[in-house]
Amino acid sequence: MNALNPQLVGTLVPLAVVVLVLVLRNARPRPLRIERLWIRPVIVIILMGAALAATAPPLDPLDISLLAAALVIGCGLGWLRGRSMRIEVHPETHALSARASPLGLVLIFGLLLVRYVLRGEALESAGFLHLSVLTIADAFVLLAVGMLSVQGLEMWLRARRLLAEAQAAKAGPQAPPPPPMPTIIS
Repeated sequence: MNALNPQLVGTLVPLAVVVLVLVLRNARPRPLRIERLWIRPVIVIILMGAALAATAPPLDPLDISLLAAALVIGCGLGWLRGRSMRIEVHPETHALSARASPLGLVLIFGLLLVRYVLRGEALESAGFLHLSVLTIADAFVLLAVGMLSVQGLEMWLRARRLLAEAQAAKAGPQAPPPPPMPTIIS
C-alpha cells in the first residue's frame, strides 16, 4: 500500500482544521449589523484593485474573457451563498442574526477543492491555453471578490426587507388618517 503524498497531507490537514473551525463558528447565530455589511466588500475590492494594479492589464481577448467569466461566476456563487445564509429578526428587539447554512459551507469547500485541483493543471497547461499564470491567479482573485461582494449585497437586501417586515408587523395595521378639518369661512 502506498503512503499518502506528503504534499496532499500538508494540504488536507490545514483544510481539515479550517473546516472544523468554520463548522463550530457557524453552528450558532452571530449578530448581523446591516449598516456594516458594506465594509468587507469595500476592503476586498480595494485589495483586489491593488493586486490587479501590480500587473499589466490584460490585452488579450482570451484573458479578458477569462477574467470576466471568473467575475460573473463569483457573483453568481456569492448570490447563492448569500441566499443560503439564515437571517433571523428577533421579534421584540429587531436584532438581526445570521447563520451560515450547510450549503454555504459545502460551496466554500467545493471551491477550495476545485482551486487545489485546478492550480496544478492550470499552471501546467497555461502555455497550451495561451494564458499567463498571472491571468489565472487574477481570475481566482476576481472570483473571490465577486463572491464576497455579491454575498454581502444579497444579505443586505434581504436583511433590510426582513427588518422592515418585522417593524411593520410590530406596528400593527395602520390607522386611517383623520378626516380633514372643515374650513370655516367668515
